[in-house]
Amino acid sequence: MKRLVTWNNDTDCCTQLDGVACDHSNGRVVSLTRPGSDFINGTVVGSWMEGPISPSLGNLNGSIPSELGQLSHLTTLLLNGNQLKGPIPASFQNLHQLNKLYLTGLSGRIPNSLFEHMPALSELVLSRNEISGGIPSSIGKLVSLKKLDLRLSSLTELISLTDCRLSSNKLTGSIPSLIGNIPLQQLILQDNMLTGELPVSIGNLTDLICLLLQNNRFTGKIPSSFGNLVNLDEADLSRNLLSGPIPCQLANLKSLSTLDLSYNPLSLVNIPTWFSKLKLRELNLAGTGLVGELPEWLPTLHVHLLFMDLSSNMLTGALPTWIGNLSNLYSLNLSNNGLHSDIPIEFKGLSNLVELDLHSNNFTGGLLSIFAKSTSGSYVSPGQYGAIDVSYNMFAGPIDGIHFGDLDAMSSIRSLVLSNNNIRGPVPKSLGKLGGLYYLDLGKNELTGTVPDELGSITMLQSLVLSDNKLTGTIPSGVINLKLLRVLDVAHNRLTGRIPPHSAPLPASSFEGNPGLCGSPLSPCNTD
Repeated sequence: MKRLVTWNNDTDCCTQLDGVACDHSNGRVVSLTRPGSDFINGTVVGSWMEGPISPSLGNLNGSIPSELGQLSHLTTLLLNGNQLKGPIPASFQNLHQLNKLYLTGLSGRIPNSLFEHMPALSELVLSRNEISGGIPSSIGKLVSLKKLDLRLSSLTELISLTDCRLSSNKLTGSIPSLIGNIPLQQLILQDNMLTGELPVSIGNLTDLICLLLQNNRFTGKIPSSFGNLVNLDEADLSRNLLSGPIPCQLANLKSLSTLDLSYNPLSLVNIPTWFSKLKLRELNLAGTGLVGELPEWLPTLHVHLLFMDLSSNMLTGALPTWIGNLSNLYSLNLSNNGLHSDIPIEFKGLSNLVELDLHSNNFTGGLLSIFAKSTSGSYVSPGQYGAIDVSYNMFAGPIDGIHFGDLDAMSSIRSLVLSNNNIRGPVPKSLGKLGGLYYLDLGKNELTGTVPDELGSITMLQSLVLSDNKLTGTIPSGVINLKLLRVLDVAHNRLTGRIPPHSAPLPASSFEGNPGLCGSPLSPCNTD
């Protein structure tokens, strides 16, 4: 088909030339389209152009071919599917507003500065070329890049690329197997929409230190070749669709300090015993199908282990007494399981524990073994708690005998959640000594007595939940007027009297279920 039959020097390019569109306000060409096919009478009809591209084309805004780089407002340049030859013009580095660049059939090297100033480029296709050499470092400046296609090219130098960071984009498709030919030290593709199986060739990356592939849609098994990654320090494959078992070859990873396989349908049942050979600092196996009791060999990790998350599994049985041997543990999360027992006295041995989450289990008994733990500390931490969540259990008994403000382990607590248990007795006045506390939830227990005035001394408090208890008396003015308070929930108690004037925007639902309460935001008191 004659794609340029209307193109001649005697016609107005903006009104007579097929495929040319102009901005009529200034007469400038804004679009040039001569596709390789037409849709005629319901049938796709192939067409083409052949021969050299005339230098006169550059007269639209410069000259051609290298002068095409002077089209500084060009946003889309699709030259694929033709029979172009020669190198990529260095002048293309001037196409600062380019959004899509498709080039095929070319040769030579990619100009070093080609991508220096293309912040809007989102699609780059250089497939089916005879381009030699390597990818220039300026490709790292393509901050908007979503599609990169280098298939069937002749690139021979990827050798200087050690870090690949493409996280938090919307990348789709699979990881190409050629990834194993690049001597990467860091492969970071987290938070995308990548699919397919993990390439076996990743096992060739023996210099790899950091592998972050979490929050994608990878399927299949973890390749046994990953056992060759002898320098790997951090591996995060969490929140994918990977299946088990975990290859035992990973026991070879003597440098591995962080392993996160959480929220994959691995159906582990048990933590493999060969994990004891690793020197893990952080072990995260949340939501991986663990069943039964905690393995007795787990304390062998105590020398190195700082973070352990085994939440959202089907663990059962008692919390073992050997838990206190994990003396260097900084963070422990066993929430959303079926563990049931009192907290053993040995728990006090967790002298470095700062973050504790045991919510949604069936733990019973008192809480003193948690709150009164040792704070001897070490090189890791001084041992004071930062956050505790033991909600949704069956802890019982009074806590008024626990002098929170006098316990060294509680002196730096910021978040304390004891809700949905069977805790009885009054709210401890000593809570008022926890000056750094910003979140306190004692809701849905069996607490009695009054709301202590001492809570008004917790100057950092932002959220206070005391709902669904059996509290009586009035609401202290000093509590409701804490400067940083944004949430106060005392609903469904037995409180009485006028709600003190306050500036915090508290809804009526925060006070409902207390028939004796009145005043804003509830109905006015009778004496108003």
